[in-house]
Amino acid sequence: MAPLLPATFVLLLALRAVTPAAVSNPEDYAADEAERSAADSIIFDDYRGKGCVDDSGFVYKLGERFYPGHSNCPCVCTEDGPVCDQPECPKLHPKCTKVEHNGCCPECKEVKNFCEYRGKTYKILEEFKPSPCEWCRCEPNNEVHCVVSDCAVPECVNPVYEPEQCCPICKNGPNCFAGTTIIPAGIDVKVDDCTICRCHNGDWWKPAQCVRRECLNGQTLS
Repeated sequence: MAPLLPATFVLLLALRAVTPAAVSNPEDYAADEAERSAADSIIFDDYRGKGCVDDSGFVYKLGERFYPGHSNCPCVCTEDGPVCDQPECPKLHPKCTKVEHNGCCPECKEVKNFCEYRGKTYKILEEFKPSPCEWCRCEPNNEVHCVVSDCAVPECVNPVYEPEQCCPICKNGPNCFAGTTIIPAGIDVKVDDCTICRCHNGDWWKPAQCVRRECLNGQTLS
């Protein structure tokens, strides 16, 4: 029967058996070092004084015009790098309805050529009547100018408004009030057996001038 080995000796043998498998292969380190050395030895092209590179990596020659990135303003490749146009763009027309951005500056392609008034549109220089008392025109500057009729004072106390007509009219001619009775103007009117009234000439809003005489049994005494 073989003699028994001490426990400490057995543990050392187990560690020896495991240790070589846990150590990395020295050749792996050599490969990593070779890759790092190769990367460090790469020489990137230097285009300073020879050309220009845009955002996508495209190279342009000296004197060549190009558009960097999404800019619509051109650049020229110089020995000092790109020299780009930075123009002072003109202001767009306030009534511009169509703008193009194909060039370095935005450009107005269509100007509003109509007027808007109370929810409706009108052509330039078009005349229209939005109401019976208004006369309007669409001006070249796209603004609407209107003139409102100034109606004269009617010559009656019961004027009426007709459809599509601005000012009121006296359908029964000039008149005035004699008390609560409306009498025609220009003539003497007997409003009762003893009273004769007449409208003021031209002052239709004033009460009529009336003359009352003494009466007996409905007969005027002269």
